[in-house]
Amino acid sequence: MSATRLIEAMQPLVAQARSLAVRLWGGTTLGVRTIAVTEGRVLLVRHTYVSGWHLPGGGVNARETAEAAARRELFEETGYEASGTARFLGLYFNPAMAGRDHVALYQVPDCVPRRVFRANREIAEIGLFAPDGLPAGTTTATRRRLAELFEGLPPADHW
Repeated sequence: MSATRLIEAMQPLVAQARSLAVRLWGGTTLGVRTIAVTEGRVLLVRHTYVSGWHLPGGGVNARETAEAAARRELFEETGYEASGTARFLGLYFNPAMAGRDHVALYQVPDCVPRRVFRANREIAEIGLFAPDGLPAGTTTATRRRLAELFEGLPPADHW
C-alpha cells in the first residue's frame, strides 16, 4: 500500500480519535464550513462516516487562520478552489462536539474545479445543488445556514 493510500485510509480513524481526545481531555476546538456557490448552485459533500449532506469544512490547524482553513478544506474535500474574497458569516456553537466546539462559517462568491473529485475514505460524493433544490438527507444545520444566507433568516447561535 502506498503512503498516500495509507494516509487516506487513516483519515476517518484520525478524525474519530481527535474527536474522542477532545471529549476526554477538553479544550475548545474550532472548525470551519464554507458555503461555496458556483453558477447559482451550492457545493455540498456527503461523508463516509456520518450521514447526510453537509457544507464542506473541517478543523482549523495550528498556525492557520480560519479563512485559510476554510479554503483548504474546500479544496481537500471537493477539488474546488475558492475564487474571490471569502466573507465571514458567523461563529456558531456546536454542542454535538462535547460542548467545546465552535464553527466559523464563510461564504465564497464562486469556486472553480481544480482537481477531479474521486470518492475516498472521508468523502463519498460531492454535488452542486440549487439552494431551493437540496437533496434528501441535507442536514438541518446545512439547511439552516443556507436559509440564513439566501432567505434572510436571522442567524442562530448554535450550529
